[in-house]
Amino acid sequence: MVINDKKRKEVGRIGESVAAEFLQRKGFRIIERNYRKPWGEIDIIAEKNGVVRFVEVKTLSHENITDISREMPDYRPEEQVHPAKLHRIARTAELYMNGTRDSREYQVDVVGVFLNTVTRKARCRLFEQVL
Repeated sequence: MVINDKKRKEVGRIGESVAAEFLQRKGFRIIERNYRKPWGEIDIIAEKNGVVRFVEVKTLSHENITDISREMPDYRPEEQVHPAKLHRIARTAELYMNGTRDSREYQVDVVGVFLNTVTRKARCRLFEQVL
């Protein structure tokens, strides 16, 4: 069980790094990563076109996937972002904006990462304004 938890955390860490690089290539500026408060956590805080983006990253590692394709109906990491999690992210985002006295617009996005640790290939999908 501990080994599985370690592997899960490592996959999540790699997925967040891949997602950050993906967002930067799309013109996002990373403000902060792994913003944690007792009431919630945000994987990536970024900015693009004057809008602050609070990004939840969900990573799926599936070593048996030989071809990571855009359409994989059985494997959708973004579907693992449940309404309760989105609510915590939104609350944390609001408190972050108030705490930094930032009056810009903000939104919650999700990046789904397909990660194959054997081939070292990854594919990302960005879902904007999920709330």
